[in-house]
Amino acid sequence: MNDFSLLIKPAAADCNLRCAYCFYVGRQSLTEPHPRMSDAVLERLIARYMRSGQAESYTFSWQGGEPGLMGLDFFKKVVELQVRYALPGSVVCNGLQTNGTLITDELAAFLAQYKFLFGVSLDGPAHLHDFYRKTRDGMPTHASVLQGIERLERHGVEYNILALVNSRTVKQPREIYGYFKNRGFWHQQYVPCVEFDAAGQLLPCSVTGCEWGNFLCEIFDRWLGEDVHHISIRLFDSILEYLVSGKRNSCAMSVDCRQYLVVEYDGSVYPCDFFVRDDLRLGSVMSGTFRGFLESPVYRGFGLEKANYGDECRACPWLTYCQGDCQKFRPGIGSKPSRSVLCEGWKTFYAHALPRLRAIADGIQQRREP
Repeated sequence: MNDFSLLIKPAAADCNLRCAYCFYVGRQSLTEPHPRMSDAVLERLIARYMRSGQAESYTFSWQGGEPGLMGLDFFKKVVELQVRYALPGSVVCNGLQTNGTLITDELAAFLAQYKFLFGVSLDGPAHLHDFYRKTRDGMPTHASVLQGIERLERHGVEYNILALVNSRTVKQPREIYGYFKNRGFWHQQYVPCVEFDAAGQLLPCSVTGCEWGNFLCEIFDRWLGEDVHHISIRLFDSILEYLVSGKRNSCAMSVDCRQYLVVEYDGSVYPCDFFVRDDLRLGSVMSGTFRGFLESPVYRGFGLEKANYGDECRACPWLTYCQGDCQKFRPGIGSKPSRSVLCEGWKTFYAHALPRLRAIADGIQQRREP
């Protein structure tokens, strides 16, 4: 069985915030507004995953909605079950993606003890972050996020910053990068906001391909000129990893969309959190097995759809890096081959950055040689 990780939604789409661009909040049930994963589902998914014969390493990514809504007792149960079902020699990795506003000292101290890696959503300085990221009653959240980060730092929790690049922040790459650097945020991830309406048109919060390319080039130039040795930016790290070792460690750069499985609060399993749809439901952890999910024709078909791009993509010199981009960004997927809406931006970025990234990769390889 190939290595795979789990992306788990213990509170489903429930969240204490109402970010205007959130793609997941629309999946919140009106009949069950505050869903929570039961102890029975939690135990079954951990037991079956860790006894699946996958490998020696098991990766749990706790996301949402907002997984912090589950509280400290839930994560104590998580660790207890992982210890109980771990086979000799197993390595367990836990990640928690959070908006940062519900982090308490008690939660930070406990998860630090068990080496949880946090991803904290922060879109930049207050005037940029608070434009879209508000509470349910429309209040700003930036100050609360910083308080959560301070608690993580106080207890020695490792974390990285995830910035969703939207139609407002995409115009301020230097300000955002400078803000993160001045705050000492050494691990950064930039994710493009791409959301469509019912007619397949980009929503106002989304970025265009041209904007995305310009944003990445600005970030890259600042990073290359000052910070290449001490600031980690996930996209650049992923490209360097591929150039050095040939390994593709990010979804968008992969040739096939079968790197992980999503487990919803009720145990339902799906191939991707962007595609939690009835027609892509693979089964339930309460009745199925992970081997069965991985071998499902539905999962296989979804994974292979990644390579359903047209002749223009096949002739592109950058295809080996973008692999047609994330399926979510290709609005014609499933009907006819289509390009990512970010295609022009990726072309701009790769043409600009790859020569210098190759030079960095060559230096890494030379240092590794005996």
